[in-house]
Amino acid sequence: MSDLVKNSIRFVLFVFVQVYVFNVMPHLHELITPYIYFLFILWLPFTIKRGWLLLLGFLLGMTVDYFTMTPGLHAAAAVLVAFLRPFIIHLFAPKDATEYTYQEPSPKSMGWTAYSLYALMLSFAHNFYLQLLEWLSFGSFIHFLLKTLVTTAVSMLLILITELIFFRKQRYRTNTA
Repeated sequence: MSDLVKNSIRFVLFVFVQVYVFNVMPHLHELITPYIYFLFILWLPFTIKRGWLLLLGFLLGMTVDYFTMTPGLHAAAAVLVAFLRPFIIHLFAPKDATEYTYQEPSPKSMGWTAYSLYALMLSFAHNFYLQLLEWLSFGSFIHFLLKTLVTTAVSMLLILITELIFFRKQRYRTNTA
């Protein structure tokens, strides 16, 4: 299956799951709002150009915004994740070109610790920015921080469960030297 088809299917599935499962299910608590749609950005190939990454982040966020009727909140958070992703990958990717042989970020390509930190940092950035934009209109600062931390913890749990359940067949990159 080509990368375009695979990523198009992922885009639709992540938006569908976010909008029709996580946003519809009754919340366990007022602080818990699970977000997993930005995992699409985390799973894009290492070699994607920054412009395409930002455009896909914007389209992903605007699609979620369209269905949730939150004008620009998710788009801003998704673009932030897309902007920060190359910097975070650079922090955790192997420095030796011979170790950097897979096409996309995953626990297999980066190792569980590096991948978990990569996902945690981007999940926290997404949730912090999204909650900050919501908090600017109403709420207390303690509630904002608590909601950010709890949402990040739940999102990380969902990301790790997704990684364990949905095995992604990894292909090697060519011309790594």
